Amino acid sequence: MSKQIEENGTVLNTGAIRLNDEQVCQFLLNNPDFFIRNALQVEQMRVPHPVRDSISLVEWQLARQRHHIQQLEEEITLLMEQASANEILFTRLIHLQSELAQADSLQNLLDRLRKWTLSLGLADVTLRLFDDKWHLGAPSDFPQLAISRSVFEPMRIQRLGDRNQYLGTLNGSELLLLMPEAKMVGSVALSLLGKNGNLGMVIFTSRDSQHYQQGMGTLVLDQISQLLPDLLSRWIELR
Repeated sequence: MSKQIEENGTVLNTGAIRLNDEQVCQFLLNNPDFFIRNALQVEQMRVPHPVRDSISLVEWQLARQRHHIQQLEEEITLLMEQASANEILFTRLIHLQSELAQADSLQNLLDRLRKWTLSLGLADVTLRLFDDKWHLGAPSDFPQLAISRSVFEPMRIQRLGDRNQYLGTLNGSELLLLMPEAKMVGSVALSLLGKNGNLGMVIFTSRDSQHYQQGMGTLVLDQISQLLPDLLSRWIELR
């Protein structure tokens, strides 16, 4: 049976050729006034619906528009929430920079860093420095900051891979290596120090095992790990 299709008011005979979706779409694109000339037929068209069996083409289009508007509203709300969260984080970061810049000794710097950490509701913060990069022997009063890079390397490979941060839980032997005096550690945010991550690490801890998880943002953590080496070099000499 031959098929007919109207173009610019002219009936075209398609013979026995079956029209596919692409041909129909192309025809409609080439004839934008089709729906105006056939408004009555368009209003009578029905589209399958998962709940109401079928709806009119006009209802279907309105539903699509409402859904699109809802998606846009949700995306805008999410962006606003993220912007607000980022503003809070950067305000806290600026406060930390100001606090650490006023430190008059290494112990005072560590105390200020810990006070800032506690103000965020975290359990503690630990600083460990690779002993092949810093002079941590006598006359330094902070040999407890030192950690062997070679001893840490297996853990770095397993937990961090090619990243500079790890967020999540640690097992008993890992906690003993990094924070031998720490208690009730649920999860950690560990960030290697320096642009190449070869100077040491800062570790923020939470008692909540779900507080730090992979996939969380690390922007502020990155900034802190870049900030600390310059401040530390005021009291500890780099090799």
